[in-house]
Amino acid sequence: MRGRASGPSPLPERAARVWRTLGAAFVILVFVPPLLLLVSGSLTEPGLPPPPTPQLVPEPVSTTGYQQAVELGGLLRASLNSVLVAVVAVPLSVLVAALAGFALARVAPRVTATVVAASLVALMVPATALLVPRFAIFRTLGLTDTLVPLIAPALVGTSPLYVLVYYLAFRALPADLYDACLVEDLSPMRIWWRVALPLVRPVTAALTALTFVLTWSNFLDPLVYVYDRDLFTLPLALRSLSVLDPTNFPVFLAGAVLATVPALAVFVLAQRRFLHHDDPTGRNR
Repeated sequence: MRGRASGPSPLPERAARVWRTLGAAFVILVFVPPLLLLVSGSLTEPGLPPPPTPQLVPEPVSTTGYQQAVELGGLLRASLNSVLVAVVAVPLSVLVAALAGFALARVAPRVTATVVAASLVALMVPATALLVPRFAIFRTLGLTDTLVPLIAPALVGTSPLYVLVYYLAFRALPADLYDACLVEDLSPMRIWWRVALPLVRPVTAALTALTFVLTWSNFLDPLVYVYDRDLFTLPLALRSLSVLDPTNFPVFLAGAVLATVPALAVFVLAQRRFLHHDDPTGRNR
């Protein structure tokens, strides 16, 4: 009798494919219909009464809403401000969170437990509870009505959650890997940059996408700190656009489509890392 071929069972990989397929189907069923209705409404002729029933293809199809949204809402200037904030805040936030998470994974267990406990407590504090003290600090420093308060949270990793996610990812790496790096006399920074960080690329992709979406859609902080219309970010510009003529819904929906496209593009770019992971040899699974 021939012996059975040795090797890993294909069942875990098949189960992973099934779960990925189910996840993708769930995302499509939940998010695609509202997006289609959003695009359809933005292509409706401005000034016409809303249709009695939702229409996937409006009659007539018009792009006038997009032109008016850009002209009346100042979306171009607001988009540039949002891009500036995202370009600075997102990489900085991910970088700080990755460094802090790696440090937590390498320090003494007692220190790690203390910091993790403090991070969990910080996560339970409502963000609105920090608005008044943060506003007082930025006002004392003369930084209100600038974009600095929108970027400053990235200096502490934006959220303790990001640090904890990186900590768990670095902690999951084999201890022998770190020991081999120490034998090769690599410094902690070189271990983080050349060895540990490349092995947690899916985590980096996920946190980058999440940070971008939260930064891009941040409405509360610009509302509190920014007063000059030339410094409005996209959410503030959409708010001002919605109050110009609440009955002219195609113009507002067109602005919403323009604001949604960058977030969708980032998600599409990151989804390959969401649904696939690399083994230490760099091959996709």
